[in-house]
Amino acid sequence: MSDTPKPSHRKIIHIDMDAFYASVEQRDFPQYRGKPLAVGGSPTGRGVVATASYEARKFGVRSAMSSRRAIQLCPDIIFVYPRFEAYKSVSRSIREIFERYTDIIEPLSLDEAFLDVTNDKQNIGSALEIAQQIKKAIKDELNLTASAGISTNKFVAKIASDINKPDGLTFVGPSKIESFINNLPVEKFFGVGKVTAQKMNGMQLFTGADLRKLSENELVKHFGKSGHFYFKIVRGIDEREVQTHRETKSLGAEDTFTYDLVTIDEMHKELDLIAETVFNRLQKKQLKGRTITLKVKYSDFTQITRNHSYPHPVGDFETIFNTAKQLLEKVDREEKPVRLLGISLSNFGQPEIKPRKPRDPEQLELF
Repeated sequence: MSDTPKPSHRKIIHIDMDAFYASVEQRDFPQYRGKPLAVGGSPTGRGVVATASYEARKFGVRSAMSSRRAIQLCPDIIFVYPRFEAYKSVSRSIREIFERYTDIIEPLSLDEAFLDVTNDKQNIGSALEIAQQIKKAIKDELNLTASAGISTNKFVAKIASDINKPDGLTFVGPSKIESFINNLPVEKFFGVGKVTAQKMNGMQLFTGADLRKLSENELVKHFGKSGHFYFKIVRGIDEREVQTHRETKSLGAEDTFTYDLVTIDEMHKELDLIAETVFNRLQKKQLKGRTITLKVKYSDFTQITRNHSYPHPVGDFETIFNTAKQLLEKVDREEKPVRLLGISLSNFGQPEIKPRKPRDPEQLELF
């Protein structure tokens, strides 16, 4: 039995790359540097922005914003088509830097991850020093910047990484967690969207300190099951571990079209391509799902979803495509043109997906 005492607190780092897609484009193409740039979307006003450079963000351009709105805010904005293979390659290089310090890594996306460095490989001991070294390596080796949040739990580390972006470094030690959360606007809490935030504000709840005044029963009464989470988190309690293998809860693809679709044949043709992409992704991850969901967004930006659940997991192309078509037939299209279609699978089981020769889905715009 080892005499080495176990640390009383976890050491968690959250690394978040700064405007990742846009920063890679500006790094690789000098003509974009210092200019407002949007990855995704188009100058025709179709599609949505995946990532905006900081030069574009000064005008109010944000991710998930329509191209049309981005152009209104920043007429000189430059749109570029995303290069996912390039981003994936850079993400792998970032992962290699992480692995110099720990194997306990939980990727959240290509551009952010949690790291548990409670017992780091190099015996540095200081999570703050490790975060500084990681940021320096990313800048020196990849010519990109990252922001880091360091604390004893995932919630605080993730919030901290967003405090001083870009190129930020924020450490919230055990003695500072209570004051940090007390001063945190309710909008920063996980699961608090615009509607919930408005409800909280209407109850004169504006900060973590305000939420802390309510009992757990009161929080549950007003906010449902999320009330249990709020009760714990305002007291700095987040026992979630950094998970090296995250469970996939849903998998899908969607396409925003360069022109609105008005005929059912056009929609079927696009659903065929999207179903192919979903099938390929399922095959790659060896997954099957019981629930297939169709997403439809109209030209006026209203959106609906329809789903169908099977008693057993499915993952073959024909079932995905035919189910999506059947769901589309049940949609009251109201003679409105369609600007986006999407298909996703969820409620996963253990698979054995029958291979099918894939077609090239490169033309899909996955935003």
